[in-house]
Amino acid sequence: MPTVNQARGWYPGDGADPVHGFDHVMRVLRLAEDIGREVGADMEIVRAAALLHDARGAAPGGDGGRATHEQASAAFARQVLESEGWAESRIEAVLHCIRAHRYRNQERPRTLEAQVLFDADKLDVLGAFGVARTIGYAVQANQPVFAEPSQRFLEAGEHEPGEPHSAYHEYVFKLRRVRERLHTTPARRLADARHQALVAFFEQLAMEARGER
Repeated sequence: MPTVNQARGWYPGDGADPVHGFDHVMRVLRLAEDIGREVGADMEIVRAAALLHDARGAAPGGDGGRATHEQASAAFARQVLESEGWAESRIEAVLHCIRAHRYRNQERPRTLEAQVLFDADKLDVLGAFGVARTIGYAVQANQPVFAEPSQRFLEAGEHEPGEPHSAYHEYVFKLRRVRERLHTTPARRLADARHQALVAFFEQLAMEARGER
């Protein structure tokens, strides 16, 4: 079973990556453990998947690129678990969790364990840490915290030529809808207060940026 000490070496520490760093992984692990125990998931699968889910390609300048980091992380997870002698069926169970954990992904979480990881990961883009991570990502990508979304973006999620993808764009496109995508009852319960805090921040941000009172 992969350990927290092992995982520490797979991720940037000391705030080097405020979006997918080791502190994010630890928050996801704690949430996944709480949710997984409540819904009766296989906790060995859940813990391994949580520790490995962003292990490759998620950090700035990482191998494989963030757009496919779930694939790179799954490939790395296979190496780790094979070296520990895991059965193929259990390796594949962990890999499915990792491949299916992203919001922007065609592979949906089919198993209870994959749903637990998905929900735990998504809870960390809500609330105060969700705000901090979204702004951190915008800074890493050299994008603004706020820019007014175009009508095309509001209607179809598509940028006009030259339109930035600000932190506020990410809120409009994804974050305000995350709560609706959660699978488990405990995650939906935890999401309520976090969702309200997230919405309050970004709506206040937009109001101030527009000079509204």
